[in-house]
Amino acid sequence: MGEYVATIEWQRYDATFTDNRYSRAHMWAFDGGQRIPASASPHVVPAPYSDANAVDPEEAFVAAISSCHMLTFLHIAAQQDYTVDSYFDEAVGVMEKNDEGRLAVTRVTLRPRIAFAGERQPDRAQLDALHHDAHKACFIANSVRTEIHVENSDP
Repeated sequence: MGEYVATIEWQRYDATFTDNRYSRAHMWAFDGGQRIPASASPHVVPAPYSDANAVDPEEAFVAAISSCHMLTFLHIAAQQDYTVDSYFDEAVGVMEKNDEGRLAVTRVTLRPRIAFAGERQPDRAQLDALHHDAHKACFIANSVRTEIHVENSDP
């Protein structure tokens, strides 16, 4: 249905490299012109070889899941005649060994807080159904093996 391109740029500069003491900082570039500083996670590679101020792949993975869920949720809510005023999610991913003994982001918990406008407000069951349908239709959720949980704090 589509092709998505991300360009990753890294330079060694004057680091020795073979002693494993090189910067993991690099740049992500996207087709819209956005350039985002990226790095290995400081949980994986200690400073100064990682940059805690940059986005790491694990954070981006969690953000992609949360963003996809939100975009799908908004689409479904609009189709069902709900008006969403705001959506906030502080998603958390957990890295641990998977069933094969390899490190992986094994689960992501989404904790969306959503404000609806107008007379039509979903009750708990309707909100759960919206999240369930959003999860089933989310392209990213359909692409990964990670467990994804939605903890509803609304209605």
